[in-house]
Amino acid sequence: SGLVLIMKEFKSIFPFNQTVIGAFPLMDTITVAKILNSSSKAFETYKKSTFEFRADLFIKLAKRLRTNKAELALLITQEMGKVLAEANNEIEKCALQCEYFAENTEQLLKEEIILSEFHKSSIFFEPIGAILAIMPWNFPFWQVFRYAAKTLMAGNVTLLKHAPNVTGCALAIEKLFLESGFPVGVFQTLIINVDQIESIMAANIVQGVTFTGSEMAGTKVGALAGKYIKKSILELGGADAFIVLADANLEKAAKTATISRMLNAGQACNSAKRFIVENKVYEEFTELFLNNVKKLKQGDPKLSDVTIGPLARPDLAENLEKQVADSVKMGAKLLIENQIEGCNYSPNILININEDMPAFKEELFGPIATISKVASSEMAIKMANNHRYGLDASVWTKDLELATRMARNIDSGSVFINTLVKSDPRFPFGGIKKSGYGRELSAYGIKEFVNIKTVIIDE
Repeated sequence: SGLVLIMKEFKSIFPFNQTVIGAFPLMDTITVAKILNSSSKAFETYKKSTFEFRADLFIKLAKRLRTNKAELALLITQEMGKVLAEANNEIEKCALQCEYFAENTEQLLKEEIILSEFHKSSIFFEPIGAILAIMPWNFPFWQVFRYAAKTLMAGNVTLLKHAPNVTGCALAIEKLFLESGFPVGVFQTLIINVDQIESIMAANIVQGVTFTGSEMAGTKVGALAGKYIKKSILELGGADAFIVLADANLEKAAKTATISRMLNAGQACNSAKRFIVENKVYEEFTELFLNNVKKLKQGDPKLSDVTIGPLARPDLAENLEKQVADSVKMGAKLLIENQIEGCNYSPNILININEDMPAFKEELFGPIATISKVASSEMAIKMANNHRYGLDASVWTKDLELATRMARNIDSGSVFINTLVKSDPRFPFGGIKKSGYGRELSAYGIKEFVNIKTVIIDE
């Protein structure tokens, strides 16, 4: 469940040294009922607001994010441990997200005219109600803004149930929305345990749920959404393949590999996790990658010269260590001596990987890269697809025609060729297979939680 503790409060703990920095009492059923009522009232008015009105609020919100960037970034670092530079980038990305949907939603959701035998055939995109968002801790601001900007610009309202260890971030986000002028009840935070989620899903005002997190929790959310006939989006695990062919620009590939795998201390669903390298360049690529990893400096994420922070919680470090140890028992080899102290898990590379190892079959949510070698591009595709996840992938080669053919044959929600995989408001984000279903971002994402209404007129 990702809970720090299941009691009457959630605690916020700085992962680097386990200092308690905040405590937040859980909401009782009366408080939750008031929030649902407030959500219902807000929707009745907000759904009738113009795109211009909503866009103005999001432009104000973007400015507020930038004005308070230093303070908000520090909060992220303290609650989940990412280095300050990355936390600052996360806030900036949220501001850009607000601006993108402020500027583009009216066009994305404009009336669609269908040519037909009728006098006029139209499709309208209308808000549906409150969207419950169950969000993870790894990008505590971005994950919220990724869904919230398009959801609220479409005229819906939202209820956020954030991960317990980033409750401070959740409340800071709610405050930002209110300070930017959003009507009361449009964006609200629920400080609740997982056992309170079902009653919220059952509420009439809640018409959809978006979940980002583990596959195991996702199955429960999906089942509840089915039970109450609520639209759902599931963004679950990823074990993205990073394919390097013999003619690739190895220095660029190795540099990007380091960023993709080690950003956020390796705690990203869409980071590269399985590096699949053609035999001819396996040794050279591995050496370049290893040298880059050795240059990373781990320590207190509040210090400006530190480039990799701790994992977010001790249980995450323990789980990762077990996956690595079990893989080593099966023949995998660590290229750097492992150093683990509490949440501080040193970055490393595993080689001699086979497809039966936990390091290959499971998602490694931390700063561990696995490198496998293959004889050809066909074998690389086969290995990439031999996984239950299908979120993203990348291909590195100078042969762009071959790369495009490979991209069409890789089972994933997106493939990036010769560049870093990242989410962008212009492009749909989401996966297939056990990585989930539905899309965030772009024209496709904004239409997930709207009533796609057909109106036919005849004379």
